[in-house]
Amino acid sequence: MKRLFPNIASVVLAALALLLSSRPCFGARPKVRTVTAFVHLDRTQYRAQVDAALKMLRAAKSAFEKDGYEVETLRITTQPFPEIVKGLTTAQALSFFREYDQLAQKEGLDLDIGGAMMRDSDDPAEAELLAKIIAATEKINGFVVVADDSGIHWNGIHAAARVIQQLAASTPHSEGNFRFAAGAFPPAVAPFFPVSHTPGVGHTFAVGLESANIVQEVFGSEHKGQNLAAMSERLTVALGLEAKKAEAIAQGIAAQSGWTYEGIDLTPVPLRDISMGAAMESLLQDQIGSPGSLAAAFAITSAVRRVPVKQAGYSGLMLPVLEDSVLAKRWESGAIGRDALMSYSSVCSTGLDAIPLPGDVSEHELENILTDLASLAVKWHKPLSARLLPVTGKHAGDMTEFSSPYLVNIKIR
Repeated sequence: MKRLFPNIASVVLAALALLLSSRPCFGARPKVRTVTAFVHLDRTQYRAQVDAALKMLRAAKSAFEKDGYEVETLRITTQPFPEIVKGLTTAQALSFFREYDQLAQKEGLDLDIGGAMMRDSDDPAEAELLAKIIAATEKINGFVVVADDSGIHWNGIHAAARVIQQLAASTPHSEGNFRFAAGAFPPAVAPFFPVSHTPGVGHTFAVGLESANIVQEVFGSEHKGQNLAAMSERLTVALGLEAKKAEAIAQGIAAQSGWTYEGIDLTPVPLRDISMGAAMESLLQDQIGSPGSLAAAFAITSAVRRVPVKQAGYSGLMLPVLEDSVLAKRWESGAIGRDALMSYSSVCSTGLDAIPLPGDVSEHELENILTDLASLAVKWHKPLSARLLPVTGKHAGDMTEFSSPYLVNIKIR
């Protein structure tokens, strides 16, 4: 009997695929949010390494566009940055990363320089340097590790809270924190930022899809009343149809370029009105935050994990509050808060992503928030991250004034 279940599942999925592929209402194509190259950077020859990565990335962009996809960003992720600048003074390290950032601006790249304090015994000066690098650049992202197999990183939590405060105070509109996160159990070769790094030799790449629009269509009004299990299966098939196409293109890029393909992060990331909040509310037939929201988060994550392609990064459900117009409104109104997002994180990879906070939040309060997240990650042995955005000079009731096209402006709670 055990051998029959996979076959039955395959038959069901194949039948659903045939049904969905014949229905024009599922014709939306996701954007490719990113093609990310993973490079083990050598500062003595980094320009040649960037040139090689750009050749592959631009070929990838052309291949996806030829097949009808819109490609939003091209990115490069490195090993943790302390390895890159080992032996340099702070001034020399900052000079190198400013130069690296200027190259990225010229070439239209986004950059991640990996983590600081990958071990809790690492020097907190690494985190201080990361804050200075992010504040001095426009394209560079990074993170501090706050938990892993060894447990909670108490020193990392303290250092991450200090970085958050420093970036809030030292960057325009406090937006530097959009490029920084505290990361627990950071996944290797994750194409989405800021929690991205490569522990290996590089010369690999991964793809991240912006597929919240597919989730919106699958959970649309036509299918209201179906149970969560049925809707989750429909989502698996709909995502699978696009993922298979994207994977075939990526495999072709790998064959032509010699770069190793690491997989697709199928997390259905939103972008403002392409909203995961709206999709979940269609599924719930109620506001997110109402009973059933945790079950909906589990159903979506389960659907993503079942898609039969090579997966990379988080591949779950993320709910970045300020990147999603519906989530931003629900946060502003109090329908969802930190406790709700943390509870959803027990069944998905939500964490606390793009959360606006008053500018006078204390370092101790930030540490407590990060400790909660790290504790949950350790309990369930899973990747989670926190991207917290205190806004200097702003208080509860004030409007944010972010300039990033990725962020929605709302009143701070």
